[in-house]
Amino acid sequence: MKVLVSDPIAQEGIDILKEAGIEVEVRTGMPPEELLSAVADIDGLVIRSSTKVTKEVVAAAKHLKVVGRAGSGLDNVDIPACNARGVVVMNTPGGNTNSAAEHTIAMMLAVSRHIPQATASMKAGKWEKKRFMGQEVRGKTLGIIGIGRIGSIVAQSAQGLGMRVIAYDPHILPEAADRIGVEVMSLDDLLARADYISIHTPLTPETKGMVNAAAFAKMKKGAVVISCARGGIVNEADLDEALASGKLFGAALDVFEKEPTTKEHPLLARDNFICTPHLGASTREAQENVATAVARQIADYLTRGEIRNAVNVPSVSAEAMAKLGPFLVLAERLGLFHAQLATGPVEEVTIAYSGEMADLDTTPVSIAVVKGLLTPALREEVNFVNARILAHERGIKITESKSVTSEDYMNLLAVTVKAADGKNLVAGTIFGKKEPRIVRINDFRLEAVPEGNMLLIQNDDRPGVIGRIGTALGEYGINIARMQVGQDPDRRKNVMLITTDGPVTQEALAHLMKQDGVTNARILVL
Repeated sequence: MKVLVSDPIAQEGIDILKEAGIEVEVRTGMPPEELLSAVADIDGLVIRSSTKVTKEVVAAAKHLKVVGRAGSGLDNVDIPACNARGVVVMNTPGGNTNSAAEHTIAMMLAVSRHIPQATASMKAGKWEKKRFMGQEVRGKTLGIIGIGRIGSIVAQSAQGLGMRVIAYDPHILPEAADRIGVEVMSLDDLLARADYISIHTPLTPETKGMVNAAAFAKMKKGAVVISCARGGIVNEADLDEALASGKLFGAALDVFEKEPTTKEHPLLARDNFICTPHLGASTREAQENVATAVARQIADYLTRGEIRNAVNVPSVSAEAMAKLGPFLVLAERLGLFHAQLATGPVEEVTIAYSGEMADLDTTPVSIAVVKGLLTPALREEVNFVNARILAHERGIKITESKSVTSEDYMNLLAVTVKAADGKNLVAGTIFGKKEPRIVRINDFRLEAVPEGNMLLIQNDDRPGVIGRIGTALGEYGINIARMQVGQDPDRRKNVMLITTDGPVTQEALAHLMKQDGVTNARILVL
């Protein structure tokens, strides 16, 4: 077996691979064309954030079996391309959690006391004591956006500094936040109350640009914004304006929308702005943790077939995978479907198995449901290993039931999710040997393929409504690839699942909602 290490990792990780009898080639900083040549004969690839594992790279790596990320973020890996080739993708979640949290606290203190600016001033031969008047953090309110693992450690550290901590996280129950002494509230309330605002969410379509001019306008005058999460969550042009206008006391960024950034970036000219070059995970301890973890995972997979911390494959035997494989795909899609239905924090998940599959060990299937449910909120932080743990941390109750009889199908997987805004049931089965289908949404029965860009529409069951829906989408250049309708004749209501060739914009959705007979519509991506 041969493993290519294409980004710098701690030597301890390389030593572990070699001790397992694996040939290791270390070639870092390669341009894309050189990488395509280098992967031709490798079995494993170890990366950090620099290497881009594109579909071209996956296609060129004819013998590739596993990609291991020393860290958690997988924005630079084409996971669908790996899935198509049967390449296992692993990461090391949690290895740099403490490092990122400590960096956040360091940035908060540094921006409060002007430490980088004062250091630069002294190195220039000056003694400007009056110029660098700072402020204390004790007694101030820290607002955390995203109270996951890193956010929780930041909260505990801030409490140790005598700060009050509040949080916004639409995916966490108040009881879970209470356990760490954090008050959960709406984003608008947090922005209005916080003296310091620290961001700890993944970059998703919902969080991209969420800290923008409108958000800055809702903040206190003199607030401080800190982000050691992902570039793109903070609108950098709007941040520059908020600093220039005096709205903010200061800001600190460890991440940028475009990395590496350049000296021409306007924020770098602001005296009340400090920054670091994506150093959140850059401690000796964190790098050793992720390097040794990813090396052990890859070595165990290549030498023994053991899978750990895979984001696209659960830890099951080959025999079990042959039976459960199609249901794992279905289960994750049902969880993902539910995640996009719920608008409040999830409280309870009930997974019901009916038919022949009830006799199997369905634990991996249940985990796949939970992974899908948490993916929109946590992205690459959640995988088949930690999904249940993360659900428990968020106060989500998971129950399962089994019945060897199934009225309509040989096998049926029904998932009911209770959230703060209500309860929904979505059920699915496998057609043929491996084709997943959604066959029920609450009281509506239909047969829909759960994949791609989709619209879930509730409408009146009367002539002309479906035609108006098609016309409304056509007006925005959106082509319908598939359409399935579930009917409730007694209530004269329909539910429709429409698959479109491309994504549906918010403008198109708003136009659709105005159509006579349409009562609700929601964009889904599966």
